Amino acid sequence: MDDKITITENSLKLDRDEDGLFLTDGEKVLRGDFTRMLPRVRKGRWQHELLVKASRLKARGSNLAIDATAGLGEDSILLAAAGYEVVMFEQDEMIAALLEDALERARKDEATYEIAGRMSLVKGNSIDGMLTYKGDKPDIIYLDPMFPARNKSGLIKKKFQLIQRLEKPGQEEEALLDAALKLRPSRVIIKRPAKGPYIADKKADFSYTGGQVRYDCFSFL
Repeated sequence: MDDKITITENSLKLDRDEDGLFLTDGEKVLRGDFTRMLPRVRKGRWQHELLVKASRLKARGSNLAIDATAGLGEDSILLAAAGYEVVMFEQDEMIAALLEDALERARKDEATYEIAGRMSLVKGNSIDGMLTYKGDKPDIIYLDPMFPARNKSGLIKKKFQLIQRLEKPGQEEEALLDAALKLRPSRVIIKRPAKGPYIADKKADFSYTGGQVRYDCFSFL
């Protein structure tokens, strides 16, 4: 990645220091960092993640997952830890730059290089990408259209405050779901608030529900 990268949008700026690329509004700072996910992706831990449970299939075909709303890749790395080859789509230029930088660092880190090696990034609109997709049929398509954060931690607040200035929650939900369903993967998984409505008011075939989130699933098995 170019060390001289400079992108500004909505009073936000990408900059770089010795720890890598970061996004700032002059006060808050956010960077992609997969090391934060280490406690959750270690062997014996990722198996208990609700998203991983929702992604488990009796039989896999291509061993491929598409994360159509990658953000900073935190859900993608859970799928990669579970053994999927994960194609991540991110259309916002600034968020994609943060994710790319985090992925490059993860591939050089002994603790994460193996998992990160199963992750690849496509910079662009995932709806267009899915509608024109010609690769192997994916086992999983994962959608997280985002919703307002309820977690009170400073990290989550900072993450959503900055990212939601670039990508508003719930954008193009119906088109996103329709594109995913047209590919007919083994399963489409959608992240929702635990008590929130179905995406685009389309009832899922079944759901996995936790304390704060719910994973709605459409199955083509």
